[in-house]
Amino acid sequence: MSGNVAELFVDTLKAAGVRRIWGLPGDSLNAFTDALRRDGTLRWMHMRHEESAAFAAGAEAELTGGLAVVAGSCGPGNLHFINGLFDAHRSRVPVLAIASHIPLAEIGSGYFQETHPQDLFRECSVYSELVSDASQLPWVLEAAIRTAVERRGVAVVVVPGDVFFQDAPERRPSAPIRATVSRVVPDTDGMRAAADILNAAKRVTILAGAGVAGAHAEVLALAERLQAPIVHALRGKPYIEHDNPYDVGMTGLLGFASGYRAMAKSDALLMLGTDFPYRQFYPEKARIVQVDIRGEQLGRRTPIDVGLVGDVRSTASALLPLLNGERGGKHLKDALRHYAKTRRELDELADNDGRRPMHPQYVARLVDELADRDAVITADVGTPTVWASRYVRMTGRRMLLGSFAHGSMANAMPQALGAAGAAPGRQVIALAGDGGLAMLMGDLISVTQNDLPVKIVVFNNSSLNFVELEMKAAGIVSFGTDLRNPNFADVATSVGITGIRVEDPDALEDALRRAFAVPGAALVDVVVARDELSIPPAITAAQAKGFTLWALRTVMSGRGDELLDLADVNIVRRIFG
Repeated sequence: MSGNVAELFVDTLKAAGVRRIWGLPGDSLNAFTDALRRDGTLRWMHMRHEESAAFAAGAEAELTGGLAVVAGSCGPGNLHFINGLFDAHRSRVPVLAIASHIPLAEIGSGYFQETHPQDLFRECSVYSELVSDASQLPWVLEAAIRTAVERRGVAVVVVPGDVFFQDAPERRPSAPIRATVSRVVPDTDGMRAAADILNAAKRVTILAGAGVAGAHAEVLALAERLQAPIVHALRGKPYIEHDNPYDVGMTGLLGFASGYRAMAKSDALLMLGTDFPYRQFYPEKARIVQVDIRGEQLGRRTPIDVGLVGDVRSTASALLPLLNGERGGKHLKDALRHYAKTRRELDELADNDGRRPMHPQYVARLVDELADRDAVITADVGTPTVWASRYVRMTGRRMLLGSFAHGSMANAMPQALGAAGAAPGRQVIALAGDGGLAMLMGDLISVTQNDLPVKIVVFNNSSLNFVELEMKAAGIVSFGTDLRNPNFADVATSVGITGIRVEDPDALEDALRRAFAVPGAALVDVVVARDELSIPPAITAAQAKGFTLWALRTVMSGRGDELLDLADVNIVRRIFG
């Protein structure tokens, strides 16, 4: 049995399969970090900002599927976790946050650095509890770990610094905590009702989300039987896009026309493991069957006709025999033709036409071509996610990570650190925006501190580009979005990372090859065009009106030079199509 509470924590984490802990030390965490030092088998991943540590832990958990851990000191220290923990919580990945606290006797006195972490983190966790006496352990710690891995979420254990030093209670060890594996299949009546809708329909489309992970073959079998095109949500992309003859792309704000059209023209939509949030992109007249492992998700985004609680793999296998195979393929063929046309148009935008600044699409396309088949690629929220979703292809071995549910800036670089820590030897590439990288730029030092060979590609357009697009769509003159950036390559070089700056598109391929080949970390600062507009697959009348108002207001405000960039025929066509 462990000697004190801190040692009990270390032993329990090791038994649960934890191999590293992300965080920052501090006085209230001293007993815990000292226990780590004396044990010597868990790696302390020393980060420069607790938010980055939480993002890194979330990425590790998403990549491995196992429990990841982040630890921080009292008050302002662990308070910095909150954005990264929100991201992990909304991405449904198992993370344990160890939040140390002020001395037990001082809680409630307004003591130096006092907060109430168990309350602060309650909204972004599936479990949050204060340990006020050693006798609560190991029950609280084990409950936290079990809840995190079974409900796939964040668990927070708050421990006053002096409690870490208390003697651990005597109790025989419990079995190591690992996530259990279960098959969940809907009831027979629900399955029959779903099959009746799908059998009666002439134009079925499948919308696949992250819940199709591990069910690639089963979903494709459904698509073949139903002659259904498969549209993927962004979080479903790594699991269903690859080796998929029924794929017609993505829909939503970051998607493109073929995915939107395949759903709009359907008379039945089969939603598989998706919580796709944008209501305006669902079909208005189709009947809808939704399958999700969480019953509370059913009908949350759009009215449904049948809701089934089950895992996608088991449900798809059980549903397949109930579906008739007497179905024409006109809807599927039409959707595939439209996708091929849309794909050609997107690829035309990703060519090197010699323009300076270069097209960001060209950068994403080259990254896709040069990256390893099993690379882990992270993308910052905003335009890097747009270009990654459209141009980075999944292979069945690649992984795409981002803040796709929480939508936080500055996620790509710290998530890349988490992925590199969890998968040594695997290529990890961060597609970072200039605004996102700058927000947590101090953790470039963590790259060398922890010897993590990440490759960072910066889309440097000197602006908060996606915010500018949103302003234009609303008819607002761009304001407050300019970024006065440093030379990011020089910054990287100054902290021991290979730094390369690229302004000429003809030099980009060689620069990326060099960066990807160096044995350590590398950063490529790519100056890209600011005026590339990433337009949703369906332009509303309000958005068209907004762009017109933006143009008029921009001229009247004396900034008509911004409009000159819109002469690019591809951009004009994509706006007003």
